[in-house]
Amino acid sequence: MRDRIIALAKKCGADLVGFAPIERFGNDSVVGRLMPEARTVIGLGFRVLRGIYRGVEEGSTYYQYTTMGVENMEETVMPMATVRISMMLEEEGYSALPQRRHQQIMAEENSTNPEVAFDAIYRNRPQENQMNFSEAAVLCGLGEIGFHGALLTDEFGPFVRTCFILTDAEFEATPIKEPHLCDRCGECAKGCPGKAIAEDGSVDAWQCAVYYNGANGLKNPFMPPDAFKNFEDRVAIISGEAKVTPEKARKILRNIYFYPPAQHAYQCSICGRACDMSCYIHLEEKGVLTKNFKTPFRKRDEWKFKIEDFES
Repeated sequence: MRDRIIALAKKCGADLVGFAPIERFGNDSVVGRLMPEARTVIGLGFRVLRGIYRGVEEGSTYYQYTTMGVENMEETVMPMATVRISMMLEEEGYSALPQRRHQQIMAEENSTNPEVAFDAIYRNRPQENQMNFSEAAVLCGLGEIGFHGALLTDEFGPFVRTCFILTDAEFEATPIKEPHLCDRCGECAKGCPGKAIAEDGSVDAWQCAVYYNGANGLKNPFMPPDAFKNFEDRVAIISGEAKVTPEKARKILRNIYFYPPAQHAYQCSICGRACDMSCYIHLEEKGVLTKNFKTPFRKRDEWKFKIEDFES
């Protein structure tokens, strides 16, 4: 049945499949509370198309990353795969509980999720019913955690999203990968248009949200010359040099009208996860990714506008 699950997962679009015994999660894990009889966590990894990121890299198309790389994956492709695999398990007499990320629930009172509208998030909600997806991906043998907290895989680097299935069926475990991809080069932090990644790799969620949404005009082809005209430090914001507080981030985000959001509260990403793109470029140049392409991801010098265009 393990082979059948892998085959079905691949048929449903999954690129990576891993199996973790419940013992890997510890005695007081969220998994145990979600499904006390669970014996295995099945992890599924789905690539986000490289061409979608290249649209942002070239400044040619932006909406497809959010709609096809985030929203469609999270709301359609991945849930359907977990449901179909869960149905297979239940046809064999086992229980199965699909797990998808709930983008709009946070335990932290004053934090945010850059991928969705900040005012659509339910904050200060207990997360005992939400798995730690990054930890689960590692325990299922899908990859390792990079410097900026993203899951890195041998095949696709950080260009991947994950979901999981809890089941009372037992399977042979997938080995946990020995970390070998991230060399803590810091390219992810250098690539961030808003300097949201600190020297220790921690990410300021509000800073990230502001620049994920396109507050850096040097990398935003949709920003008008008079953007943020009512902000005293508009030039610092547009150049990516401003340090924002949660309160200021909310104000800035309310004034980003340059590009429409997607559905399901997903914000259109103008940075296109620049941290992940910089990480991917580094891993590709090192030659450590097992999935190769006929041409490199970055084909020419990185483009950007001049701050002078916004200063007059």
